[in-house]
Amino acid sequence: MRGSDVTPVEQRQRDAQDARERLDEYLRRSGLVSNVVSLVPLTGDASDRKYFRLVTRDGPSLVLALNPQPFTYDSLPFVGVATLLAAMPLPVPTIVDHAGDLGVLALQDLGDVTLQAHLGAVPAREQLGLYRRAVSFIEVMQRRGAELASPSYPPYQITFDEDKLLWELEFFTKHFLESYRGVQISPSDRARLRAEWESIARELAAEPRVLCHRDYHSRNLMLSANDLYIIDFQDARMGPDTYDLVSLLKDSYVDLGDDVIGELTEHFIALKREASPGVFGRAWSDAFPRRFDLMALQRNLKALGTFGYQTTTRGNPVYIQYIPRTLRYARLHLAHGERFATLRSLLGSWVEELS
Repeated sequence: MRGSDVTPVEQRQRDAQDARERLDEYLRRSGLVSNVVSLVPLTGDASDRKYFRLVTRDGPSLVLALNPQPFTYDSLPFVGVATLLAAMPLPVPTIVDHAGDLGVLALQDLGDVTLQAHLGAVPAREQLGLYRRAVSFIEVMQRRGAELASPSYPPYQITFDEDKLLWELEFFTKHFLESYRGVQISPSDRARLRAEWESIARELAAEPRVLCHRDYHSRNLMLSANDLYIIDFQDARMGPDTYDLVSLLKDSYVDLGDDVIGELTEHFIALKREASPGVFGRAWSDAFPRRFDLMALQRNLKALGTFGYQTTTRGNPVYIQYIPRTLRYARLHLAHGERFATLRSLLGSWVEELS
């Protein structure tokens, strides 16, 4: 248990010791302990999970995902979502082994090359091809997600409803505006801001709900043996049909450029219309850009909240470098039409980059 008298350094030391003990027990129990060449920590995501690459003498390397708490295998969201995506089928890492009481999942090792990292090593034409494939995965996830819908899979029990979308916008208020930028918000301005958040959340919650990865961007797509894989999908849930496309194309980690974003958006629309022409007709495609912009604004503001939280609360400054691009995206969407005039005025008075 974390005590109030424990310093951050002491807590990190305790966490590292606990992780080492659980991993050592897993290696002993699985019979791998005498066969280990190396066990190397990997850079993880913004969650409490830790990742380690296990290299052995006579077998393929594995990634050990160390969860913060013990789990029951069949009820672990990662397992349920992996099973669902594999049934579509979409490419996800294979679960090789598990020890729920230790919080350990052993996964297929996909290597170290994320889509984000790969983009700098290939020409623009190949980049576009990879993104077209990533976009096609979203269409499959939405279409097959509807066909395979069942309460036995975790994502169908969780929704980006109005409360959740509103919570994410308030997260931006708390962790980016107030904590990271030190903004002092008056009661009257807070009420005006809350009204804007409620309007956005209400409209987005009313959009068609589909299966969403929930964090679908260039750092959660991996290149392995020339194949593209989806990772970090355990938080999948039902949500707006624009959500994953916005996450991919308005990615805080990669700047694709307006022309590429436009082309890939059209590719997604074409895939949807080809799969179900009677459902996704002209009216749907004509309205899609406006709905995309609204989702992009909410998603980018939420990302800024996450970056502020990681920096000020978690003491993790690595995300600061992605704030300028995300602010630029948010400013772009705030400038679309008069709908956001009040919100643009409020945010611009506190954050120069949004004015």
